[in-house]
Amino acid sequence: MILRPWRDDDFAPYAALNADPEVRRYWPTTLSREESDAQAAAFQKHIEAYGFGFWAAEVPGVARFIGFIGLLHIGSELPFGPAVEAGWRLARAYWGCGYATEGARATLGDGFARLGLAEIVAYAVAVNTPSRRVMERIGMTHDPVDDFDRMDRKPDDPLRRHVVYRKKRDEP
Repeated sequence: MILRPWRDDDFAPYAALNADPEVRRYWPTTLSREESDAQAAAFQKHIEAYGFGFWAAEVPGVARFIGFIGLLHIGSELPFGPAVEAGWRLARAYWGCGYATEGARATLGDGFARLGLAEIVAYAVAVNTPSRRVMERIGMTHDPVDDFDRMDRKPDDPLRRHVVYRKKRDEP
């Protein structure tokens, strides 16, 4: 797997990924092409500004673009911020292949070694079992005291409750 800066030809497959209701089942909506393009452009700007971010993921011999994996600054708009978040989103065709785990492990290593981060967090909707499994496989731990509700979602919305996982540099 290669984690690399975004290219113009990544925007169309990224938009297709974000238009897939199954890929977006843990978000309130799918994204329009314009919203998806704006998000990818923001990811690239973050990489240019900080030297890290949500990288475009490529698997040589398999696909030139499968989604994104990487690290991103989180501001104080979330209860656990500011922090650096590990995150990933892959096209459905590449689920279950180990790519999210492989890429997330690599980005944690980069975050601790090259960037010198003391801690990296990840968060997801509580019912997002696939992402939670990745967080656990890469050695992140969950403490329910960190969990939070998105106040922009209705109290009975199953996408309201979020869990937070953490990994410190000195943890195995």
